[in-house]
Amino acid sequence: MTPTFTCLIPAHNEAARLTAVLAAVQNHPMIQSVVVVDDGSRDDTAAVARVAGVRVVRLWPNRGKSAAVAQALREVRTSHVLLLDADLTGLCAADLSQLLAPVAEGRTDVALSLRGNAPRVWHWLGVDYITGERVLPMWLIRPILPGLNALPRFGLEVFLNTHIQAAGLSVAIVGWPRVSSPSKAAKTGWREGIRADIGMMRDILGTVCVTTTLRQIAYLRRADPRYGPAGAGRGGMALLRQGKGAFATRQGDAGR
Repeated sequence: MTPTFTCLIPAHNEAARLTAVLAAVQNHPMIQSVVVVDDGSRDDTAAVARVAGVRVVRLWPNRGKSAAVAQALREVRTSHVLLLDADLTGLCAADLSQLLAPVAEGRTDVALSLRGNAPRVWHWLGVDYITGERVLPMWLIRPILPGLNALPRFGLEVFLNTHIQAAGLSVAIVGWPRVSSPSKAAKTGWREGIRADIGMMRDILGTVCVTTTLRQIAYLRRADPRYGPAGAGRGGMALLRQGKGAFATRQGDAGR
């Protein structure tokens, strides 16, 4: 069966940046539907999305990314979902094609982005384990939807990583060198930005323990041929960078 894709964009006070993201997503030939989740925004985020002609799900008050995504995922009817942050800059349709292609062509089960301005350590490791841009099969998501509601505001990505590993899915890590996202400090000021970053790390470590976090990083790191043995198969991880693929065998298990 040919994969179909819904693009789901959670957004909180992103009116200034959302238009550019939607310009890349709209009318993309590989995306069947687009949903913006306005998570209690106090600006014109919902209006921007409506003007663009995409579906809008509004939440009030602000409930956090995990709850926003969980709400919208219940309405996805395609075989796969593309999760996309609303604050990306430099994004174009070609970047989306690059991220979707490994799954659409049946080469991997999941795809994750590695943005150009991701922390240097993620580039050194070859993976951003908490990236907000990822392509996932809905058969993986539907059984775990109740668990999403119990997550802290920013526990979503590590929770998904746990289930990706437990299912033994293959993963493509796709470099996006021209795509970036602003820091929280750049959007809200340094004081609020630091507070938000601390809160995000608290949520991550409230979802998975430090040991599991390190296991996730190590598991994804082995996608890089510099660090892992070559291998192939459903349990593997694929690193796609500049058109070249490499596979590494699955290691470890997921768990808190």
